[in-house]
Amino acid sequence: MGTPFAVIPVIDLRHGRVVRARRGERHSYAPIETPLAKGSEPGAVASALIRAAGARTLYVADLDAIVDGTPPDLAAVEAVARACPGVALWLDAGFARGSDVEAFLAAGLGRPVLGSESQWDAALVRAWRDRAILSLDSRGAERLGPAEIHERPDLWPDDVIVMTLARVGAGLGPDLPALAAVRARAPGARLYAAGGVRGPEDLAALRQAGAAGALVASAIHDGRIGAWA
Repeated sequence: MGTPFAVIPVIDLRHGRVVRARRGERHSYAPIETPLAKGSEPGAVASALIRAAGARTLYVADLDAIVDGTPPDLAAVEAVARACPGVALWLDAGFARGSDVEAFLAAGLGRPVLGSESQWDAALVRAWRDRAILSLDSRGAERLGPAEIHERPDLWPDDVIVMTLARVGAGLGPDLPALAAVRARAPGARLYAAGGVRGPEDLAALRQAGAAGALVASAIHDGRIGAWA
């Protein structure tokens, strides 16, 4: 029996609150309103998403760190960890320095996600490939970050996110061609699609395409994907 397909809920943090992502236009993200939880406190929203999806892993994007270059908001991540005991956390906090990766790992809160858009070169990916997750970020046809990261699958860790920012929260369906292109270059990698998942049919299509899982937010908040999916 193969490894089960993983639905991985996503929360985006901005100024200490959870915000609703749409098309990667981060300047316009507003505090989330969801039927799953009252308010936008990170721990409450995170635990509600985990319950709704029956998930074992949670992806956290620290937008203050990614967009503004601030240090990772470990206090917010710790609140999420307390609210979701036993859940594996993946954190993208715009990691671009080894010292920030080391500090996060020392805190024991989860695994760092190295977003290609945040890198200056391939050095950090090369140095931490045994402990990190790589996110290959794109916006439309534009690949974000150093070309070497996108073009050198020998640098990639075992877990790779294929992140299509223009599809995030847009209900356009997953980027199957991008997933297929990455799959062709790294047949042995565990690939996770991010952006555009609308419901169970998209999850089935991603399974068929060989994805190990999908990062999902809007479809869980809207009730189109749940633990039954």
